[in-house]
Amino acid sequence: MAPRSFWKGYLKLSLVTCPVAMAPATSENEKVRFHTLNRATGNRVVSRYIDNVTGKAVDEDGEVKGYERGEGDYVMLEDDELDAVALESTRTIDIEMFVPRDSIEWIWLDTPHYLTPDDAVGEEAYCVIRDAMAATQMIGVSRLVMYRRERAVMLEPRDKGIILWTLRFGDEVRGEGDYFGDIEAKSVDSKLLGLVRKLIVERTKPWDPGMVADPVQQKLLDIIASRKKGRERPAKARADEEAAPGNVISIMDALRKSLSQEAGAKKR
Repeated sequence: MAPRSFWKGYLKLSLVTCPVAMAPATSENEKVRFHTLNRATGNRVVSRYIDNVTGKAVDEDGEVKGYERGEGDYVMLEDDELDAVALESTRTIDIEMFVPRDSIEWIWLDTPHYLTPDDAVGEEAYCVIRDAMAATQMIGVSRLVMYRRERAVMLEPRDKGIILWTLRFGDEVRGEGDYFGDIEAKSVDSKLLGLVRKLIVERTKPWDPGMVADPVQQKLLDIIASRKKGRERPAKARADEEAAPGNVISIMDALRKSLSQEAGAKKR
């Protein structure tokens, strides 16, 4: 069964409007989660906000947002002031512009959501917008209040539906030149390039979601199941010291040895 939508509103393009629903395209529900307990009593520990000067607890009504403009000097902003700068509508995805499909690089993509029509009457308008974007190889850009923040979002046609991606803010993405700028643009030895390409071919496999399985998660589940049955605690795993790679005297020799090992592994 598909998860329930967490947001309902309208998709709007000029005068065309249709009701839509949105659900997260990813889930963390299966992750092992822990509570912090009092070891002596077994009771859960509750978090509270504490005044860092008086040491006294602050109740919810006494909390206020503050922007630090100098050391220990804050500008306090009330909730109504913060709400005043938000979008007027939090329930309409008004597509403001379109950009070529390949112009937004992956680094800007944040969280994916499935956007679906929310009634039979509006489905036609939804499908027209979806198919027009697919035909022109364009994606829509809009703004929406999500997770208590106004966010830029991207609408991408995908098969019979539309994927809505939240986009990272402009000041969240660091320029690649700060990291790659000092790497010399040397021409690579064609023989070395050929050997690496062979190594890539040897290790090429069809994509499988099992490739990104979480082995630590499964080990935690095994420990929990064992404790439920009253078994002893498992022995603490001893982390093997990772051997430091030796100095590579010859890249060519290392690549040839790698290819030889790959071929040997396939024969076994």
